[in-house]
Amino acid sequence: MRNRAVLFLLHTLSWLLLSCDTCHGVESDIRCLETLKIQLTDPHDYLCSWSFASKNADEGFICNFKGIECWHPDESRVLNISLSNMGLQGQFPSGLKNCTSLTGLDLSNNDLSESLPVNIDEIIPFVVTLDLSSNNFSGILPEKLGNITFLNKLNLQHNQFSGEIPWQVGRLARLTTFNVADNPLSGQIPTFTNKSFTAANFDDAGLCGKPLRDCVGPPKKSLTGVIIGAAKDEDWKGNKWAKRNKAI
Repeated sequence: MRNRAVLFLLHTLSWLLLSCDTCHGVESDIRCLETLKIQLTDPHDYLCSWSFASKNADEGFICNFKGIECWHPDESRVLNISLSNMGLQGQFPSGLKNCTSLTGLDLSNNDLSESLPVNIDEIIPFVVTLDLSSNNFSGILPEKLGNITFLNKLNLQHNQFSGEIPWQVGRLARLTTFNVADNPLSGQIPTFTNKSFTAANFDDAGLCGKPLRDCVGPPKKSLTGVIIGAAKDEDWKGNKWAKRNKAI
């Protein structure tokens, strides 16, 4: 009897914990989209249908929002966000951290700007596809892009990113698509784990290394120049000695 009571108690606690976790996930995803709508400027009112008036009544109501795909149509847990070609303005939305089950993010062909957050891995840790192409993002690429370990598609083409591609990006073992063309980047292309990309993925960028031209290091000091310089120095010392002895 006692064993049955213990099992029943454990089963009940497990069910309660699972239920609370599910509720928390749903609430956070709703908050994610509420914050997203606030953080992004929507000049063409594409997101006007995002109404949160029924958030306490209809389960899964956010799954009907434009650009939103859920894991299940009756559960408010966001799987993918696709908001391309909407003329959206603003920075990379930090509120995405509340979409805790997000695996796909497409914000391409908008007017988003400024730099990506340095803690981007904490905002979208489980994203598999990330498309930020054709925006006005700028600044250096954050090193912590390399911590988004599930990434297999990363498209950053046609922005204003500068500086080097962090070597940490090269360790993304699942990466199959990578594009940084049309950015004023510079420096050496990192070595990618078990993957090589074509020159078109880096086109118009001031980069070097495979698959582009070899990187040229700083010019080495000529050995001939060193020898000539040493000889001149000895000549100068000799002339100085000769002049001093002549004067005596």
